Amino acid sequence: MLATLPEEIEANLIEMSRQGDRSAFGQLVSQYQRGVVNVVYRMCSDVTLAEDAAQEAFLRAWMHLDSFRPGTSLRNWLYRIAVNAALDHLRRERETPADLETVRVADQANGPEAELLQRERSARVQRAILSLSAPNRAVLVLREYCQLSYQEIAASLDIPIGTVMSRLNYARKCLRTLLENDL
Repeated sequence: MLATLPEEIEANLIEMSRQGDRSAFGQLVSQYQRGVVNVVYRMCSDVTLAEDAAQEAFLRAWMHLDSFRPGTSLRNWLYRIAVNAALDHLRRERETPADLETVRVADQANGPEAELLQRERSARVQRAILSLSAPNRAVLVLREYCQLSYQEIAASLDIPIGTVMSRLNYARKCLRTLLENDL
């Protein structure tokens, strides 16, 4: 997990950004860019699309910074925008990527067989995640890959915590079934 800015510094950067200071906003982007790209990538499994959607998310954030409520989590607000940007890009693309461009490579010491097995495992998991509905996928990604709490997910997606819990439970059951059937 990335180190977070102290609340006071973040609040000052937000206020400066609201007044049009692009440098201050650039610092906020630097702080949260990796997390936003990760959220989008986990939603769509395409590096290029993830970078484009993340860029669009930050542009939307800049344009709508006045709608951010002080005292709430900037990270959660950015993640909500990122999820929406990812869903918009997916709607425009309307196609599932044929393969993963960036799969974590297994340790070379394990040999080519272990590397192949790791790639196949990663591809199966990614295909299963992509087969989930967008709302269930968003909750799963924010919980499992971004380690957000249920409360943070609820705030990020602007849904009740009970909905977070039921979507997460359903997504995990679906994944388990898909992966068991894929063996």
